[in-house]
Amino acid sequence: MKLLDIILIAVGLSMDAFAVSIVLGLSVEKPKIREMFIPGIFFGSFQALMPITGYFAGFYFADKINAFEHWIAFVLLGIIGGNMIRESLSKKEEELSENYFQFMKMLGLAIATSIDAFAVGVTFAFFKINIFRAAIIIGSITFAFSISGVKIGNIFGTRFKSKAEFVGGVVLILLGVKILIEHLLK
Repeated sequence: MKLLDIILIAVGLSMDAFAVSIVLGLSVEKPKIREMFIPGIFFGSFQALMPITGYFAGFYFADKINAFEHWIAFVLLGIIGGNMIRESLSKKEEELSENYFQFMKMLGLAIATSIDAFAVGVTFAFFKINIFRAAIIIGSITFAFSISGVKIGNIFGTRFKSKAEFVGGVVLILLGVKILIEHLLK
């Protein structure tokens, strides 16, 4: 897996956190630096830790499923991407409370937005990849997108939330297709 692939996966994975950050930006009149960094730290950290956890879980089982790992990557990325697209097209709006930046609420959001990163980490176990480098890239990109999302949400509102989720889903599906095609053409 090439660096560009990891960056594209990172961008795709960060779209959930970006969309939630946009919504968080709606909850404050004018976000302070602290309110912009809190989602970045929570989401970036969890998006970095979950692929590592998934990688080691997948690595443990890799020898047992090595013959069809490309199909697993294709299916997992397809499901994650498809779910992101489905969520982007739903009309359900998220409700916000005044204290959305509290530790427990941010922890719940960070876990919820990073579960797909665990699944991606499982697929990384089937490739020769430096998981720590990949995790740093994923965490850093998510950190940057989350900070930006709070500010964008505050400025533009919900206009871009569903578009960001949709694009992220398409990117993950296309990467799954790419992995499958590359393996089948070997």
